[in-house]
Amino acid sequence: MPAVAVCRQAQLEDVEPLYLMIENYARQGIMLPRSRAVLQRQIGDFVVAEVDGVVVGCGSLCRLGEELVEVRSLGIAEGFKGRGLGSMLVEQLVKEARRLSIPKIMALTYEVSFFLKNGFAVVEKEIFPEKVWTDCVNCSKQHCCDEIAVLKILD
Repeated sequence: MPAVAVCRQAQLEDVEPLYLMIENYARQGIMLPRSRAVLQRQIGDFVVAEVDGVVVGCGSLCRLGEELVEVRSLGIAEGFKGRGLGSMLVEQLVKEARRLSIPKIMALTYEVSFFLKNGFAVVEKEIFPEKVWTDCVNCSKQHCCDEIAVLKILD
């Protein structure tokens, strides 16, 4: 019987698997780390992908203004990539942005083709001063950022 994947709102009991997954990406330099305390405070912003009851993916939304949210901490555990779970998570986050009546959703990424496949377009990072002053000001890559900005306008 094939594994069943579900996407759901994250719960407090998901903090540890979220922390471990994000920390793995952070060690590789491709995601900002999040402490367990921050994850507990922001758990309502996260969605998770589960396969047979095990958390294997995550993503969150961060509000950057009245008309803009950012996809953050989007990741899939090793061994579960390429199964459509990332797209499932992005779809859930887009639904949440629509529910909140936020017309624009952005991300900074190294996985441009993934976001293009999910309806985003490449844009200049400089059009997001909200992001620059929220996170980039504290990032070690601030002056040599190699991430690509993507944007999806919701209709």
